[in-house]
Amino acid sequence: MDAKAFSYLFSRSYFWPSVGNSVLSALVSTVISIAIAYLLAWSIHRTDIKGKAIWNVVLVLPMLIPSISHGTGLIMLFGNNGVITNLFHTTSSIYGFSGVVIGSVMYSFPVAFLMISDTLKYQDYAPYAAAKVLGIPPHRQFTGITAPYLKKPMISVLFAVFTMIITDYGVPLSVGGHFKTLPVILYEEAVGQLNYSVGSVVGLILLIPAVITFLFDLFNKDDSKSSTVSQEFVIEHKTRNSVIAYTTCIVVTLFTAMVFGVFYLQALTKHYPLDMRFSFDNFLKTFDKGGLEYLVNSLLISLFTAVVGVVVSFILAYLTAREKSRFAKVLHLMTITSLAIPGLVLGLSYVIVFKSTFFYGTIIILVMVNIVHFVASPYLMLYNAMGKINDNIEDVGSILGIPRMRIIGRVILPQCKFTILEAMSYFFVNSMMTISAVSFLAGLGNKPLALLINQFEAYSMVECAAVVAIMIFTVNFIVKCVVGIIKRRGEK
Repeated sequence: MDAKAFSYLFSRSYFWPSVGNSVLSALVSTVISIAIAYLLAWSIHRTDIKGKAIWNVVLVLPMLIPSISHGTGLIMLFGNNGVITNLFHTTSSIYGFSGVVIGSVMYSFPVAFLMISDTLKYQDYAPYAAAKVLGIPPHRQFTGITAPYLKKPMISVLFAVFTMIITDYGVPLSVGGHFKTLPVILYEEAVGQLNYSVGSVVGLILLIPAVITFLFDLFNKDDSKSSTVSQEFVIEHKTRNSVIAYTTCIVVTLFTAMVFGVFYLQALTKHYPLDMRFSFDNFLKTFDKGGLEYLVNSLLISLFTAVVGVVVSFILAYLTAREKSRFAKVLHLMTITSLAIPGLVLGLSYVIVFKSTFFYGTIIILVMVNIVHFVASPYLMLYNAMGKINDNIEDVGSILGIPRMRIIGRVILPQCKFTILEAMSYFFVNSMMTISAVSFLAGLGNKPLALLINQFEAYSMVECAAVVAIMIFTVNFIVKCVVGIIKRRGEK
């Protein structure tokens, strides 16, 4: 990175419009995404609708495919030759600002839903019960109890979702058209033209949300590890609330189902829309182009990332949750801030730092970058789980002469086993579908399956791109189902 790279980038006619495009689309998408996520979380935790376990699974399915697949799905539905376009003979275009916003919302709302859902799940009902006895109306309860309780968590959700959207290049790359954003410029400069110095400047700009997030966490004094719930939330039947909840969940589910359904339509027909005969030709074509080999690469990368990543996360969580020191606080902040570092920036930095090392171009470096990219969320899962274990266990063990490793093996690990399982599945699922961090680091011998989506779309092979999305979704769905079954059996 040098002064020439800065002057070159800032003098480009597309740079400042792309900054405005990035901020505008990210802000609009964040507001819509959080609004939908809050309504969904409220529907699950504050109404008495049926089938909540099923809704909880269905509403997070968009998390199981790469962000670029959401853009591809929108093109298949609303593009010039899309299913909806041909069915209703519409003329409106999905390309540009509207497509980027819709795709970004689809990509991000499940994450916001999970974060808000976790917050509402552990809210104490006692203040509401007292307010009801005192005759305080619902709107005053919301402003006096709910809003203060949600303030800090919602700020965290806001930062997380905004950073997630503004640093994503998958959606704008597929449906953005002439509506360029900063991550697309970074991708074009670094991957397309191998202009790493200019790409580094764009990456530096994209780190600004990460810096803001770090400062927010640094000055946020809310260090509570768990909520004290004296009374579980009591849900009263209200027909209006149930209607709103069912409507919201059904509409979101139908739209999600349309996107997933169109993948199967494209993949299982000869050539949409010219030849609609049922066929597995697109699967065979994808396999001929290396689909199975790259699937094996993805499985290996994801498996190693899950195993090594959960070990790293466990060690970090133990050092920060069980050890009381300034070093622990600094380590905690550094670890959670990695959540805000864009994958593209991380991947580019790995190219610059490790290009001359022996493991550059191997699966090892892909595992390394994935662990750093995704470590924050599994770490927080384990950090919160360990925070609920009695703080005096190590001191008692020391007095009794019990080695620290035995305490970890006999006490800490058993109590965190389901959290460890969830952390492993998080690493695995995200490693299967990531395209940002590995774009700069993958070669022909270690290319993950998800990168084939870019390749197929570049050659207008949308049917094969749909097949790849189905393959990734199927693997991730199986993993999540297996984890759910193991947890359910273990909890009995």
